[in-house]
Amino acid sequence: MELLEILQNAPKDSQMIADSIVITHAKLKRYDKILCSISGGSDSDILIDLCEKFDESSKITYVFFDTGLEYRATKEHLQYLEQKYGIHIEQIKAIKSIPFCCKTYGQPFLSKQVSEWIERLQNHHFQWEDKPFGELYKEYPRCKAALRWWCNDFKKSGEGKESSFNIAYNQYLKEFMVQNPPTFRISNKCCYYAKKMVASKFKTKGKFDLNMYGVRKAEGGARRTAYKTCFSSNEDKCDEYRPIFWYLNETKRIYEEYYDVVHSRCYMEYGLKRTGCAGCPYGRNFEEELEIMQQHEPKLFKAVNFVFKDSYEYTRAYRKFVTEKKKLSKR
Repeated sequence: MELLEILQNAPKDSQMIADSIVITHAKLKRYDKILCSISGGSDSDILIDLCEKFDESSKITYVFFDTGLEYRATKEHLQYLEQKYGIHIEQIKAIKSIPFCCKTYGQPFLSKQVSEWIERLQNHHFQWEDKPFGELYKEYPRCKAALRWWCNDFKKSGEGKESSFNIAYNQYLKEFMVQNPPTFRISNKCCYYAKKMVASKFKTKGKFDLNMYGVRKAEGGARRTAYKTCFSSNEDKCDEYRPIFWYLNETKRIYEEYYDVVHSRCYMEYGLKRTGCAGCPYGRNFEEELEIMQQHEPKLFKAVNFVFKDSYEYTRAYRKFVTEKKKLSKR
């Protein structure tokens, strides 16, 4: 189908969708070997549908990175996508699975950045003391960055907001950890070995000239600040393109309804708002996800509770601590 015909048949009430069609068409014309990362989530469903309007010469290699903790419904959905679009989605196992990483390096807690700082401190046998930076730096001279985080040594923003590089960015976390030092190892290595590293190796090995993935600015969080636009040019590596980067939630809804995009049972039946690493402790709503998992995929529920047991308990204790502190501050 030609570009003009696709545009004529596109939704008339969304210029953003029309723009993404035009730009994606141009990218597929320009590049010869394209990698497209698929998660099985709702954003990547739109990404595939958008790309398959043009990829008649099969330039795109679709790939799914299996972390070792995936919903059964996600795996089923990948098969559905292959049948619907007549494509093959290559499923790549993690270099080190999430369960292995958590057992070997430690469990994720609160966020990737917080987990990294805590891991560094634990590696130096830190005693979780509330002392000035200068005093602690003499005791732990090879742990400067993590100590700066612990001591809130990074300056606040011009608006007076707490720096995300300070422990105070997470309310009462320092007070909680001083009173309740972690008794288990904490690490963000599961993200590195199960996703980031395996994706990087696959991309380099395949010698792709363009990497596409379904990141949206409207998602918020770390992804919102990691990228400024939908395209990144790399001189010695493959370029990166994020076709639906500017899609708002309303844009996404219009696309889904107009093109009849069907999502996995994780969304349509389970009622999940996100997929990805099942039961990840980084998720603000992991308790809700666990309840849904227990009902629909009990085997996975047992698995994540075994893998993330200590992190779940520590997170619950921290949240309870914050709630009690806030109550006291209002008195």
